[in-house]
Amino acid sequence: MTDRSPLRRARDNATELASLAVTGFWLVALVTGQEWWLAALLVGYVVVAPLTELLYRDTDKEVADIEEADPAPSSDGSDETPLERLRRRYADGKLTDEQFERKLERLLETETLDDIEDSAVVREQEQDRQRETERT
Repeated sequence: MTDRSPLRRARDNATELASLAVTGFWLVALVTGQEWWLAALLVGYVVVAPLTELLYRDTDKEVADIEEADPAPSSDGSDETPLERLRRRYADGKLTDEQFERKLERLLETETLDDIEDSAVVREQEQDRQRETERT
């Protein structure tokens, strides 16, 4: 994992920081008896937070989408399941913790762990059959 500067971490978490600032702003207004606290809440969450998300969206997501479209071949040349490829890319340091978790959630939404294990078993059986045919 690479060390990231505070500025880089702040940029990566800009939406969360903006939401925190909006929350603090309207809470202070509420506690101090200001009548405009509800307007601050609405403008903050309807305008400021989404605008911050648009301006500071995760550009690594675009790079990751490109990598998913054209995944790197595995080092040993064997077919990998999507889960194995994801684990390898994370272990190689090509994915941050957040990227790994996001991709794992997306993967698990489309496949259950049983499906992944079943496909791994089927793949192993096919490889065994292929080895047997190569021996004969």
